[in-house]
Amino acid sequence: MELFDLVKCLVKAFEALCIPYFITGSVASIFYGEPRFTNDIDVVADIKEDQMGSLLSYFPEDEFYVNEATMRDAIRNKGQFNIIHPFSGLKIDVIIRKENAFDQSRFQRIKKVSPIEHEVVNFSSPEDVIIMKMKYYQEGQSEKHIRDITSMLKISGDSIDTNYIEQWAERLNVGEVWRAIHDKVSKS
Repeated sequence: MELFDLVKCLVKAFEALCIPYFITGSVASIFYGEPRFTNDIDVVADIKEDQMGSLLSYFPEDEFYVNEATMRDAIRNKGQFNIIHPFSGLKIDVIIRKENAFDQSRFQRIKKVSPIEHEVVNFSSPEDVIIMKMKYYQEGQSEKHIRDITSMLKISGDSIDTNYIEQWAERLNVGEVWRAIHDKVSKS
């Protein structure tokens, strides 16, 4: 199984079950920026507890590993759980939608894109990908997030709403990170 085969499985399940979702993280930053290797798909989804059984049926245990207790706990506590395809080493990080203004904004700004031929997939907006990557950078100081952000700004910069990023960066306490990145990209 390849990464985008797993994306197709995920999208098929979510759309069949009418689960609101969007792809974010590395897959989205690759789409809006430059290619790089990744083994995981990050998705934010609004899964309800009564949808668990149906969702699990799309990921049979002879092909996938999903811990049902972890999934239930994630749904109840607005956390995250994994769907793993052990044979390929690919993983889906399913992040449960939170009831806050930022997640509400992110769901309103979903982009329908075609990263795979004949497939339309919900992606996070590039601005929201950048904002989350700044938050992850601030938490763990991983330079991959900075590389992803600068790549997105260089490739998709003309279509990116920097005012939106600025506003949320301040609200989410990553304004300093945004200013440093924006200054660096502006000078190059």
